[in-house]
Amino acid sequence: MKRRIVLALGVCLLSATAAMAQTGRVRVVHASPNAPAVDVYVDGAKVLEALPFREYSEYLPLPAGAHEIRVNVTGTNTTVLQAAPNVMSGRDYTAIATGFAGRTPALDLLLLEDNNTAPAQGQIKVRVVHGAPSAPAVDVYVTTPFESLDNKTPVLTNVPFKAASGYLQVPPQLYQARVAVAGTKTIAIDSHRLATWAGIIRTIIAVDARDGGAPFDFIILPDLN
Repeated sequence: MKRRIVLALGVCLLSATAAMAQTGRVRVVHASPNAPAVDVYVDGAKVLEALPFREYSEYLPLPAGAHEIRVNVTGTNTTVLQAAPNVMSGRDYTAIATGFAGRTPALDLLLLEDNNTAPAQGQIKVRVVHGAPSAPAVDVYVTTPFESLDNKTPVLTNVPFKAASGYLQVPPQLYQARVAVAGTKTIAIDSHRLATWAGIIRTIIAVDARDGGAPFDFIILPDLN
């Protein structure tokens, strides 16, 4: 009897492992400044309800393969965005609704593949996304808090709207991130103090103010830890 129980447990664990291996994960970010709160449907089933501007979901597991994602104005059948991403087994994705509803640049779904493998020992990983449709191309500076930008070189240069950086791997400490109009020291977004600790992964998305334009700000996604 004991052997049968052990075998049964082993089969269950193998089945669970196989099922996990056949799924990916997707999270959704509402970064469209003039769009109302939205409901998100995957393959016709509502998975998120009343997601407001500047908010985001947790990672949602999805079977591997192609899926239909529809974004509707909350409580209506009005679809403002539709996409058909292909989800790969064991991979994570971030879907960012950005751009303007009824204006240019138009509403779009920016799908990023995430890399949530742990950073090297004693390091952190940070990725930056330009998701502010009213902002021009930008340079990104990362320094210790309130350090002068005189004679500083940006870590990212001339980043256009809807572009995402690779993952920057740096030691944990207090940082300050500042986003400037490309080629200038004119600050558009200032993070002020950012506390970090070893092992974290973060995605930082630049966004417009509500309805568009300045003051610009960040959404910081807790990818890992």
